[in-house]
Amino acid sequence: MGVGPELSVVLGAVAAVLLVAVLAVRVSVRLGFPSLLLYLAIGVVLGEAGIGVQFENASLTESLGLAALVLILTEGGLTTRWSEVRTALWPGLMLSTVAVAVSIGVTGVALHLILGFDWRLALLWGAVLSSTDAAAVFSVLRNIAVSRRLAGALELESGMNDAAAYIAVVLLVSGGGWSWSLPFTVLYELIVGAVIGLGLGFLSAAGLRRAALPATGLYPLATVAVSVLAFSAVSAIHASGLLAAYVAALVLGNSKLPHRNDTLSFAEGLGLLSQIGLFVLLGLFMSPGRLLDAVVPGLVAGAVVTVLARPLSVVLALLPFRIPWREQAFMSWAGLRGAVPIVLAMIPITEGLPAARHLVDGVFVLVIVLTLVQGSTLQLFASLLGLGKGARSQELDVDAAPLDELGAVLLTVRVPVGSRMHGVYLRELRLPIGATVSLLVREGVGHTPAPGTRLQEHDQLLVVATEAARRETEHRIRAVDRAGRYARWKGETGQEQ
Repeated sequence: MGVGPELSVVLGAVAAVLLVAVLAVRVSVRLGFPSLLLYLAIGVVLGEAGIGVQFENASLTESLGLAALVLILTEGGLTTRWSEVRTALWPGLMLSTVAVAVSIGVTGVALHLILGFDWRLALLWGAVLSSTDAAAVFSVLRNIAVSRRLAGALELESGMNDAAAYIAVVLLVSGGGWSWSLPFTVLYELIVGAVIGLGLGFLSAAGLRRAALPATGLYPLATVAVSVLAFSAVSAIHASGLLAAYVAALVLGNSKLPHRNDTLSFAEGLGLLSQIGLFVLLGLFMSPGRLLDAVVPGLVAGAVVTVLARPLSVVLALLPFRIPWREQAFMSWAGLRGAVPIVLAMIPITEGLPAARHLVDGVFVLVIVLTLVQGSTLQLFASLLGLGKGARSQELDVDAAPLDELGAVLLTVRVPVGSRMHGVYLRELRLPIGATVSLLVREGVGHTPAPGTRLQEHDQLLVVATEAARRETEHRIRAVDRAGRYARWKGETGQEQ
């Protein structure tokens, strides 16, 4: 039987859009232009103002948008290094909770006074715009040289504040009124989401370490499935599934999983696919003809958020910490908005709230302007503030593959730029008994290393270790990476910081 013409056309169109989006990434990198806006442009071109595809299903857009957001948060959690963000845990938590509440209040009051919105609509605008976008922050911030604490706080904020913003939007849309129990309801949703996410993450990490799956590709699938399961299970008990998905992924991404690099590569590809699909879908949903009426409220809201609400929320959230004003200024400017505010704005439409369509159009205008202005100037702003010094060095990359029948593991080590392993002789690694370097790859050529072989940046090492010696071997390699050949004398153990 042949393939139906409708299926052929749909698959061909999807493949063509995906290829164009992939090429758009290349263009955006060369031009310094945020790729997310190019994805939106592709959707607009496909829509009613371009090729003429009609798509106005707000409910489907909301559902697919939340599904894409779960995968984006999963990728963000898996690729976030705990060693880099742990020092920024409390600032990140404050930014993802207190800052959200302050931003909602300030934006709501300002829009009520300036644009005359009723209180419910004004606060709804504030709630929709209170969340920084994970996709935008992860894609832009990781290419900017700033300190670990600063980048870590922003990464944690973007990964966790979607949950608080989503709860606020749902409460405002429901219109159930305010009561003394409301703060406890919000705390319940956030705490239960975080706790279940932690539990599922640790249990799944232990299970995957002990499982001998028949194919390498099953490990990435299982890892992503755990994070999605966390979202689904926690949402079913009316708690924060978004937070559970991110926390579960954060735990898994920092656990010693088999084929970890394959898992991270798969998650990165899945995250990019979700971003592309989400922004193209949102661009397809938009009607450029309606955007003219939304320009003024969108620009006013953008100015309020950028100049007033975001800086004030950052300052108040970080009051308990001694964070320099330059870093606070950068955090204020780095509150990137992307697809998340548009997805959140879909919720009032599906609930039939008056003026909801106008809200979506205004947020769409705001996202385009702020992404263009902030995303393209963030590196320059960091340089002007003098925050480029002391930037994050590359983390030593160690991947593990189990050899179950031999009771051993293969460790793949990539020596990053700036590593203290550069210039160290192989004998100076002093690996424990049961571990040896069996292969060294330099500039694409494999060598059988000798004790006198001197390591260089970009080298790749294949280390064979028994299961008993695995942990000590990894600790020793990481210790030399951080402190060089005299790591032991300097008190460096190589354990997680």
